[in-house]
Amino acid sequence: MWAKNITGNFANVIHGLNANHLNNVVIQRSKRMILDTLGVGLLGTKTDVFQKATHYSKIYSSDTSSSVWAHPDLRLPALYAAFVNGVAIHSMDFDDTWHPTTHPSGAVLPALLAISETLPKKQKVSGLDLLLAFNVGIEVQGRLMHFSKEASNVPKRFHPPSILGTMGSAAAAAKLMGLNQFKCKEALAIAASYAGAPLANAATQTKPLHMGNASRHGLEAAILASLGLQASKLILDLESGFGAFYTDYSPQTLPSLQSYSWLLHQQDVAIKSFPAHLGTHWMAEAALAVRKHLAQAGESLPIGSLKTIVLNVPDVRYVNRPFPTSEHEARHSFQFVACTALLDGYISMESFKQQNISRPELSELLRKTHLEHSPDNKPSFNDLYCEMIITLQDGAVLSERCDTFYGHWRKPLKKVDLVKKFQSNAYAVLSKKATENIVEIVDNLEKLEDCSVLTSLLQGGESTKDQLKSRSSSF
Repeated sequence: MWAKNITGNFANVIHGLNANHLNNVVIQRSKRMILDTLGVGLLGTKTDVFQKATHYSKIYSSDTSSSVWAHPDLRLPALYAAFVNGVAIHSMDFDDTWHPTTHPSGAVLPALLAISETLPKKQKVSGLDLLLAFNVGIEVQGRLMHFSKEASNVPKRFHPPSILGTMGSAAAAAKLMGLNQFKCKEALAIAASYAGAPLANAATQTKPLHMGNASRHGLEAAILASLGLQASKLILDLESGFGAFYTDYSPQTLPSLQSYSWLLHQQDVAIKSFPAHLGTHWMAEAALAVRKHLAQAGESLPIGSLKTIVLNVPDVRYVNRPFPTSEHEARHSFQFVACTALLDGYISMESFKQQNISRPELSELLRKTHLEHSPDNKPSFNDLYCEMIITLQDGAVLSERCDTFYGHWRKPLKKVDLVKKFQSNAYAVLSKKATENIVEIVDNLEKLEDCSVLTSLLQGGESTKDQLKSRSSSF
């Protein structure tokens, strides 16, 4: 009876999927996601919010079974390791984004790597095990998002990773732990009671906690399910279950295992080139294109010649911040990213430092800027565009529009640029040798025999070439 409802169907598929269901497109895309997520997480270990989360976790923990990225002298219980590493990943809004709207990787990967270190040695986790569980977690998030048209748009009430990431983390952890169908169902139901965080905390230090909690709580749900904790058998079927998060919830069963089709095969993710809300990436490219009409590369912008700056953007209120005062507000501001790109000719990590946010010349540009919302500019990462229209003091008008930025799933980041992003992020906390080894491991992840070599490198340990070879089937 249980397998005939939506919740039972999901549990059956989570349990039934195996490595043979993966295809090359899914493997390659997910390896890109994993490398990118590791890089932004490693860099995120330098942020203030990560330090606060780690301090909290050290106070309330005693077991020390799982590693904390970039901290060779610190180990935490698996739940807290998943939490702090998840916080690091989203600490700068630098992690991948999918459509419908969520950050898919950040809740899943920390939970899997944390629990992989606690399993008995005879349950050695291979790279293929990791890839399968990771993709199960991504798949569950994607399928749940497709149960709601509301989920396709930039959110207004809940931060999506706090809902979907919790469910994906639970599904992924249940898969890696080898839970049966009944316990997979319980894991999803338990996770739903952990899910959900209000979007009002966007652009604050609390927003990264949404990702950390999603990773931790999904893992906790799977652990509790493994211990026999019971929950609703119809959590995905009811409006009072997972449907509580979406007003237009309409659940559907998953495809048959005999001919399973992964959403990641159909829809790639967006990978960011600078740490800010995804919508601002369209705005940055439009602003950089306009700047070419005003100044050559390396030249100063003639600020005095600009009369007004109009930004045609979708109506996304939490990214409408005319005068941001903190790095987190700046990362969620169409105006800040537009004016910074126009002023400097680039956007980088340094753009969001306090000394750059408070520059007088940037404030002058922000005062000249206002937003407009065209009716056709929908708040969907699949359809939105950004346009900058500048009127000069002499009456001339300059404009440029971006429909697809570099890094979007329609214009994916080239592998060489993905690797450069990872290296730039990882070099901030790891040695060059460890960084290069991680790139090689992830590039050959499906051949890795033991993921402990990866967790050791992420913590800040060093692995020799011989150690890498001994833990992989063939690089």
